[in-house]
Amino acid sequence: MTVAAKQYRVGIAGAGAIALASAAWLRQAGHGVTVWSPGGRGADGLRTQPLEACGIQSFSVKVEVADGAAGLCAASDVLLLALPVNGHRRVMDALLPFLRDGQTVIVSSMASLSSLYLHEAAARAGRRITVASFGTTVLTARRESGTQVRVMTRRKAVGVSALPGSRVEEAVALCTALFGDGFFTDGSALASALANVNPQSHGPLAVFNWTRIERAENWPQYHCMTPGVSRVIEALDRERRAVAAAFGIELGPIEAHFARSFGTASAKLEDIAAELHAKRGGPPGPTQADTRYVTEDMPYGLAFVEALGAIAGVPTPATRTIVDAASLVNGIDFRCENDLLEPLGLANETVAGLLERL
Repeated sequence: MTVAAKQYRVGIAGAGAIALASAAWLRQAGHGVTVWSPGGRGADGLRTQPLEACGIQSFSVKVEVADGAAGLCAASDVLLLALPVNGHRRVMDALLPFLRDGQTVIVSSMASLSSLYLHEAAARAGRRITVASFGTTVLTARRESGTQVRVMTRRKAVGVSALPGSRVEEAVALCTALFGDGFFTDGSALASALANVNPQSHGPLAVFNWTRIERAENWPQYHCMTPGVSRVIEALDRERRAVAAAFGIELGPIEAHFARSFGTASAKLEDIAAELHAKRGGPPGPTQADTRYVTEDMPYGLAFVEALGAIAGVPTPATRTIVDAASLVNGIDFRCENDLLEPLGLANETVAGLLERL
């Protein structure tokens, strides 16, 4: 049986939009799916009700629910971490005692080198696992309820990295067997982490629309990606690519990401935003102050780029400005909210040292 024809038992850690969308997609493709909600009882409805998907496809499937990390690992050949990165360390620590040699853990999507944290922790515990990483999610989705999810997009191209790096071709084949075509190899886990442009786009959108968020107004985010906001996003993107280049990683501009993911034809970011707004009319921007645009993208995205810039001696003034502004308006130093930087030892790392670990 070839890898492309094999059916897998997939354990999904998470019960949010991407977790439910992935569960529905994988089960519809014939794979066994077990879901675990690390935050509590978010998957309980799936014990007695089917998971209903709508959007680009409409169907209903039945999935299993695990009571904890041990049950999820025992029921699964492959694990998919589909939860905000501010929960990665906690969930990885919970899964670690129950991982089996030969298992693959897919981190979707990975940021701040959370996959390196898991791989090194597993190695110290004597576990021989493969950790694959996406720089972005395969699907975009919105959670309608505990048993309903709207799948809005299946991205056309998604990069995959692996630790150890020698397993990357196997990881691409596995992801293709699970989700279908469109996967390509990223050069390293760091390339995957820096390929994610959500922090660069979400950060300025949140900062410059903060009153809308606090007032819980209905605002279409691509419509609010005005020429001025687009200039800020472009500045953050230039710094992201400059930091990547200092580590020997060549990344395409944010405009290329939108073209790959959504099939946009415009060349300028402000025109891409207008094109997406005309085509999709959304999605709506966040309406809660604890939006992941700040709780996740600031500490684990932009502050991580800052930390890498400090290692490599690359200035990141625009990135620093947005993190400072978000920290000021929230009364939180988002640099201190990243719980991966310290255990990864990045403050004392060098470019050569980090590349050797990867």
